[in-house]
Amino acid sequence: MNLRPLGRDFSCYTFCFFIKSFSRNLTKVTMIKNRKGSHTIYNLKVHLIWITKYRKRVLKGEIQKRCRELIRQTADANDIRILKGAVGAEHVHLHLSYPPKLSVSDMVRKLKGRSGRKLLLEYKDILKGTYWGGHFWGIGYGAWSTGNVTDEILKDYLENHNQHPNHNDDDFILS
Repeated sequence: MNLRPLGRDFSCYTFCFFIKSFSRNLTKVTMIKNRKGSHTIYNLKVHLIWITKYRKRVLKGEIQKRCRELIRQTADANDIRILKGAVGAEHVHLHLSYPPKLSVSDMVRKLKGRSGRKLLLEYKDILKGTYWGGHFWGIGYGAWSTGNVTDEILKDYLENHNQHPNHNDDDFILS
């Protein structure tokens, strides 16, 4: 990359060329971490959690598998990458990488909306009496942005999220 010192004749064209060259080289160096659009380079990640309505423990067996499949389909259709995920009996955890054209609230609306609607239609016999009014998921969600430092911590948490912290004998010893 041939860079000249920034002087008085530094123009927008020179700056744009510098950014394009920098982005091209940055993409090659950190190809795994960064994603690229036609005019963007990004690394946006979020940890999402939402629960079933009334926190009912209905995500078991076939319903749990179908929920995972619906979330994957919606993610694929919207250029969202699932880095890690867990579908519990009454909640969903997702660690996602997403494009800048999507806001977090739009992502959640699409993921919860389609999956909830389809689950209620496909399993209406099983869910009859438990849910009514066309709402499968509880109102709201939790969202936390993640960075390079917390990615490993989050993956570890998602792999072990069912283990209660008070039941770790290393942290609560007998003397």
